[in-house]
Amino acid sequence: MVALVFTDEDLEALRRFPEIGREELFRFFTLTPADVAFIDPGRGRGPADRLGLAVALCTLPWLGFVPDDVASAPPAAVVRLARQLQVDPDVIRSYGCRAKTRTDHLRLVTRYLRWRPTGELELKELDEFLLARAMEHDSPALLFRLACEYLISARVIRPGPVTVVKRVAHAREYARQETFDRLAHEFTGKRRAGVDGLLAVDPAIGMTRLRWLGTGPVEGSPAAVQAEIAKLEFLRGMDAHTLDLSVLPPERRRFLATMGRPLTAPALQRREPERRYPILLTLLAQSATEVLDEVVQLFDQAISARESKAAHQMRDALAERGKAGEDRQALLDAVLAIVADPAIPDEEAGGLIRGEKIGWERCAWPGL
Repeated sequence: MVALVFTDEDLEALRRFPEIGREELFRFFTLTPADVAFIDPGRGRGPADRLGLAVALCTLPWLGFVPDDVASAPPAAVVRLARQLQVDPDVIRSYGCRAKTRTDHLRLVTRYLRWRPTGELELKELDEFLLARAMEHDSPALLFRLACEYLISARVIRPGPVTVVKRVAHAREYARQETFDRLAHEFTGKRRAGVDGLLAVDPAIGMTRLRWLGTGPVEGSPAAVQAEIAKLEFLRGMDAHTLDLSVLPPERRRFLATMGRPLTAPALQRREPERRYPILLTLLAQSATEVLDEVVQLFDQAISARESKAAHQMRDALAERGKAGEDRQALLDAVLAIVADPAIPDEEAGGLIRGEKIGWERCAWPGL
């Protein structure tokens, strides 16, 4: 179980000092006057013990635990502490030759900083924290990090990484069972048959209904609108729009949907009912929302397209009307110029209008 989360190399790295950044160096490895007094050489401690004790004192709030090999602390941190204690940083190499010294110093640091060792009560509190977080997140690595952060905030010394990983695994399993239990009222015989039917290939569409529901439209055509409406009718027939998954945290619902989307029908069929049904139910409820949104969006696009086309037609019609008005006015001006000219006899006016001055074709203009 542990191997599924961390490799042996990962676990070993979690027991050692990590690299330290500049911000962490100044934040955690700066001694206060009270800290210096706590490490006072007047207590019979030599330079190596003082420096080793200082490393443990600063490491506990930083990592939440103190690695066994205190001498392997980041060199920059050792040098910084040595400068504050006015000792040679190289003396750290001789620190902790006796395991009892390291144990005694950790006990002193724990008491001084008011931290607690990990006991049954502390592990129970950690379990309660992880159970709540596991309903929101399923990532083992994230849950491990959150557990470490919680222990630091609670001032509890982090146990070995294997212990924490086992707690994380237990919380994840609990979250799966809790998810099923909260949705148990939805898993009637009819509902189970319906969601299992999503995984079977439907000859009418040539694919599983689950894949069909997850395939969105590629264009805003009438055929696409009809296809989405068919999905909506199918989902309404399964009462997908009435599903209430509010008993699950939003992050849990999002996780189930994210995990279920890429899974194939055979992969889902192989999962035990306690895992399969919550995933399918979440996908069904999500599809009901998404398909309705798609239908509304497609109708909105269709209306917008019609409105845009109508606007173009209106602009063209207005432009044509304006042009026709100008042509009519120009024709009338030309006719009036001939009719009102006193130099043109009345008997010649008609010929000039139909002839070279204006022309019969122009006179036959329908707008005249």
